[in-house]
Order: sequence, then structure tokens, then C-alpha cells
Amino acid sequence: MRAGLLCAGRCLNRETRVIEIREAANAEMAVIYALLEQAGLPTSDIPASNPRFMVLREDGNIVAVGGLQPFGSAALIRSIVVAADRRGAGLGRVIVQELEKAARAARIDRLILLTQTAREFFAHQGFHVIERSAAPQEVQGCEEFRALCPASATCKMKVLAEHA
Repeated sequence: MRAGLLCAGRCLNRETRVIEIREAANAEMAVIYALLEQAGLPTSDIPASNPRFMVLREDGNIVAVGGLQPFGSAALIRSIVVAADRRGAGLGRVIVQELEKAARAARIDRLILLTQTAREFFAHQGFHVIERSAAPQEVQGCEEFRALCPASATCKMKVLAEHA
């Protein structure tokens, strides 16, 4: 029951798994790094860039994660990953929605991302392609933009509605 995934705190989905969505704790960073590395996503800049991670747990296990790295009124959405055995269940969408809520609460009005493999996924979440040079200068200056993601990565943006 995908709608059940959108509840705050804990809920049960159709498979009677306990679902919890919240900001990551420092003690969970090793699991987050492992998920990102398994998916081939960059981790070398995480200590310096200090993104805010959201985790989705099923039955106590982290199965999805995503990061929000603020730059004034814009933010970089990064490191969205779902455990291989849980892909296709809508968990990535839930993580993106939680990051959007966190961004709105922080008065962020534009989300930027780079992707090599998830263009369609993010298009379905309302992101549209922009030129990399159209991203805010602060975002362009971060290590993910400058060095970690290749020039071939697609740059996307979503403008957040004030009250969505």
C-alpha cells in the first residue's frame, strides 16, 4: 500500500513491514556509505559537504536513503539510493518527497541534481533538464558538480511550490 508509506513516523505497509522515515543519525553513516558505494555513488565529499540525509527503514533496516545539501535558497539533491532487493516498490519516490518537505521547511525553493542513470525517475518526480551552467553558482562550486559527477551527467531542477 504505497499510500501507507507516506505516514509520519511509523506505519505498516501491505507486506506488514514496519516503515520508519526520518533524518539519519550519525551512527547510521556506515550503512549509508555502504548503500551508496554499492550503487556506485560518490561518497568522498560527504564529510566536507555534510548533506542532511533522510533514511527509510523497514523492520529496522535502512533500505533507502537520500541527501539534501543546501546552498542558500537552492539545494542539491544527492545520493538517492534504494537497496537492490527493494527497488521498484516506490521507496525512492518516498525519499524524494521527504527531502522536498525538508527543503520547503528550510525555505529552499529550487532543487538541483545530477544523474547518469535515473533521468526518467526524476522526470516523474517533476524535475526537468537544465544546462549545468544554469544551476546556481554556489551549487556549481560544490565538489559533486566540479569533480565527482562526469560532464555527461544530466542536470535537473525542480522549483518547489510554496505550499505543496
